[in-house]
Amino acid sequence: MDSRTDQIDAPTGGAGGASAGTAAANDDDVSFQIEGMTCANCAGRVEKALAAVDGVSEASVNFALNSANVHFDRSKTDAASLAKAVNDAGYSVVENQLSFDVEGMSCANCALRVEKALAALPGVSTASVNFALERADVSAVSDSVNDARVIKAIEDAGYHATSRNGPASDASGEEGADSNANRKTDKSLILLAVSALLTAPLVLQMVWMNLGVNYHLPAWVELVLATPVQFYIGARFYKGAFAALRHRSANMDVLVALGTSAAYFLSVYNMITANAGQTHLYFEASAAIVTLILAGKIMEERAKRGASAAIRELMALRPRRARKLVEGEGEQDVAVESLSVGDIVRVLPGERLPVDGTVRAGDSELDESLITGETRPVARMPGDAVVGGAVNGTGRLDIEVRAVGDYTTLSRIIRLVEQAQTGKAPVQKLVDRVSAVFVPVVVGIALLTLAAWLFTGFGAEASIVAAVSVLVIACPCALGLATPTALVAGTGSAARNGILIRNFDALEQAHNVDTVIFDKTGTLTEGTPAVRDVEAVNGMDRNDLLRLTAAVQAASEHPLARAIVSLARDEGQELSDINNFKGKTGAGVMAEVDGRKVVVGSEALLSDQSIDLPADDIAQAINKHEGEGRTVILIAIDGSFAGYMTLEDRIRENAKQAIADLKARGIASIMLSGDSQDVASHVARELGLERGEGRIRPQDKALEVEKLRKEGRHVAMVGDGINDAPALAAADVGIAMGGGTDVAMETAGITLMRSDPALVSAAIDISIATRRKIAQNLFWAFAYNVVGVPLAALGILSPAIAGAAMALSSVSVVGNSLTLRRWNAKGRG
Repeated sequence: MDSRTDQIDAPTGGAGGASAGTAAANDDDVSFQIEGMTCANCAGRVEKALAAVDGVSEASVNFALNSANVHFDRSKTDAASLAKAVNDAGYSVVENQLSFDVEGMSCANCALRVEKALAALPGVSTASVNFALERADVSAVSDSVNDARVIKAIEDAGYHATSRNGPASDASGEEGADSNANRKTDKSLILLAVSALLTAPLVLQMVWMNLGVNYHLPAWVELVLATPVQFYIGARFYKGAFAALRHRSANMDVLVALGTSAAYFLSVYNMITANAGQTHLYFEASAAIVTLILAGKIMEERAKRGASAAIRELMALRPRRARKLVEGEGEQDVAVESLSVGDIVRVLPGERLPVDGTVRAGDSELDESLITGETRPVARMPGDAVVGGAVNGTGRLDIEVRAVGDYTTLSRIIRLVEQAQTGKAPVQKLVDRVSAVFVPVVVGIALLTLAAWLFTGFGAEASIVAAVSVLVIACPCALGLATPTALVAGTGSAARNGILIRNFDALEQAHNVDTVIFDKTGTLTEGTPAVRDVEAVNGMDRNDLLRLTAAVQAASEHPLARAIVSLARDEGQELSDINNFKGKTGAGVMAEVDGRKVVVGSEALLSDQSIDLPADDIAQAINKHEGEGRTVILIAIDGSFAGYMTLEDRIRENAKQAIADLKARGIASIMLSGDSQDVASHVARELGLERGEGRIRPQDKALEVEKLRKEGRHVAMVGDGINDAPALAAADVGIAMGGGTDVAMETAGITLMRSDPALVSAAIDISIATRRKIAQNLFWAFAYNVVGVPLAALGILSPAIAGAAMALSSVSVVGNSLTLRRWNAKGRG
């Protein structure tokens, strides 16, 4: 990174670094933005925390600019450690998220080399490279880490990169990437066809000999056929090997280049030195290896694109144009990017909705299957929310825009899926360590094979052939593809079924779940309660009771409050302004309306306000309502009990089956609700839950999660509201219902895009299926190398057969992962 020591105001005596005046070769500077500082004292605290990091020689924090400049020794610390020091001090570093497509990687070792090159950039806190997706993701704490700098680092490592950031990452950019990939595939297919034509005569003469036909092509003809295959079509392997060796590394290209070159040049040597008709040539082996591995790579690329098809399908849902309604001018055809919140767009039958919005005119049925996984069309009418990417049915809709660009539901879904697919499983760390030493170990085994065959008297030719077989059968690709392809295919299938998995931790933990905690309202029930009874007592007028209560509840966003307000407005009630509004979480609300003090909520709230509770006969009626599963809200006016209202929230149609599915898997189900214990018990009995707890405050839900975890249970929490966020975060797996709040969705590891409790068991199923595929892939990848390399070393496999086995090993691993694409939420995966 460019030196910026002149920006640093003064040294702070940091630990363990060289002074700025005697900057060593390892010294670097980094600048980054900090969030959360409220005064100069905060800046001093951050400065002190940075100065205490081993390797930091100077740190300066500017409160006015919310920025920090640090001079440090990169051999002792890095940007990630500096960011951690700021976080530990109670503040946060603003990170830039950058993504790039990387071309030229041939195995997992290449991905590791790119990852190391990016992690070494000053200012980069984390770098992750996905070999299967050919993608690099970088988190940087410094603005100086930009597209140009990252691309240069990747190209210096021997690969080619293009940015996915900015305009290139939109739908058109995705189509451009697809077009480039198709052009590359077409070119590879042409090269494969040429290679196959040149190799066929060399291989056919081997077939003739096995059939008893004693015919050899002239040696010079074999040389002419094999040379373009080796050095023109096989040039990709030489380029890759040279780039790897130049950076003191080794990859699959090194193995292929060494193996085919040995077979080719041994044949040339035999041509020159041997008598006519008495020479052994291996041109067919070198040409067949190149042809077979090229064919394997093409199949592998196609299979990898199949595994990541979910993202492209989602990208394709984003329309580029929209019909904007302009007052006095009618319809205007505009780019979707030009729309703003509040604009009105018109969607004709059969068209995709360009944005998220609210229906203002018209009614229709929308196909939201690729977004929510719901296969049936969903009716939408004025006032209903709609999501961009859905397909309109037979009606015309006028939609008010409420979200555009990165804030639309579809864009958030794409981000969540990409976030999951670019992550790494814990087992991948083991694979990375193996991949880092794989090629050098194989080269060592090949040299030992050569020496052993020579020592036992088999001669140089047979010894070289055995060593070549070892080089070309070893396949680091299968190891590198085992985990990411299964993860990409699994999360993609989940997304198609309306299950968004944000990260691998959620996928990893979901298969262990033995207890599921459900919130009630909006999760097991529809979340849209309706008022059933309005009971006024002690001479209170029923309409006055409804009007005063609704005026207070109008200030609340709680679903029960909205139901009361909706009833009052439907009955034509005029709602007065209120004063001194107060809310008590989980208990109720109070305010002054038309000079009268109104308290609405639970018994606990009324007792807290020293208000006498209802008489016995009224209490009995209330208990009866609660026993039948209704929610009862008590109302007091001017310090006296004035009446109550009952509300019903219908249980979701498939909730009972969802609980039964979990029970069939041996998973216990518990419900926590803020409603009364009677209501909770009634719902628990109806659904067959293990137990239902009422009168649970938001903070109690998180405590219940922790309690169960301490008992040794693996807990999933399912909720949809802000008050569920602490419990979602505390659980082993947080599952947010898609109809819920953004806070819940951002806290949870898994998001269900439709409010269907049955998807909870489906999420556990896809977790188990994906982990099973990863285990299968790793087993076969390791087994293939463990068995194949010794067979090649013993001379049991010829170089050509070894090359075919190498090509097929990667394809088989990716093919096994692709079977996850057939998974659907209705089956058992």
